[in-house]
Amino acid sequence: MQVIDTAATRGALAFETVIPALRDAFLGDVAVPPRHVHAIECDGAHGTSLIMPAWNAQGYFGVKVINIFPGNTRQGLPGLHATYTLYSARTGVPLAQVDGDVVTAFRTAGAAALGASYLARGDARTLLIVGSGRIAGLLAQAMRAVRPIDRVLVWNVRPAGAQALARTLAAQGTDARAVTDLESAARQADIVSCATLSTEPLVRGGWLRPGTHLDLVGSFKPEMIEAHADCFAGASVYVDTDEAPTKAGDLLAAFAAGTLARDGLRGTLFDLAAGRAPGRTEASEITVFKAVGSALEDLALAALVYEAVTRANVG
Repeated sequence: MQVIDTAATRGALAFETVIPALRDAFLGDVAVPPRHVHAIECDGAHGTSLIMPAWNAQGYFGVKVINIFPGNTRQGLPGLHATYTLYSARTGVPLAQVDGDVVTAFRTAGAAALGASYLARGDARTLLIVGSGRIAGLLAQAMRAVRPIDRVLVWNVRPAGAQALARTLAAQGTDARAVTDLESAARQADIVSCATLSTEPLVRGGWLRPGTHLDLVGSFKPEMIEAHADCFAGASVYVDTDEAPTKAGDLLAAFAAGTLARDGLRGTLFDLAAGRAPGRTEASEITVFKAVGSALEDLALAALVYEAVTRANVG
């Protein structure tokens, strides 16, 4: 079994190949059993562990274990940590251990961009990133792969985090700056992309201009929420998978508030990729994409990494 470290995993991934690989995964023959969810408590610390298996017709079987501990930020640690093991689906032989943190960040940002490729206006140029963690740090790069983003605003509940991310993006050649007024920033944005572990609504519907695309990829449990229920009123709402309406706090709150009907969802990434759902149809339309993540995304990227590293080693 190969051990593919952080640098090698990151070096094998670029959004120009990640996004098409994710699109193909949503069109492909993949088995995705329900994830196992476990609440972890130790010495007063609380976290969640998810065990996420998947296998596909290409002969890969993989399992991700991802641990989410929101309190880590108080210790200066990332809130998410993951491992990924890739096997042969035909024999069960272990093929590779891949850096799960890198795979998770790239697949989440890549899925957000895949959603935006169908739902954001073609001329979207200003991106607001809400959050400053690993996933937030990749959103500008991912969105630029599908839309002509030339200005990035960064807001975070901890201003120092937003400042650090804005400096990193600026050093990479992006026109980026940290902001402290979330409402003002949202009113300027063509795409508002949230990647946080928030349990309180951050973005309000009245802040979204006609034509805005709201991207919500941080929350994945009923108690987690990034957008106020009024963000969904009158919007065209899509999800990554059918699991999202049962788990996403943003959607559950909107259902409860009556701003979104359960049968009002326009479709999933499966529907968008297959052309069964239209995506954006009008320039003035407000669109929302809510993702909770899928093991098929992790599998697609782990296989992409494994094949790239294997080719490089043979060459």
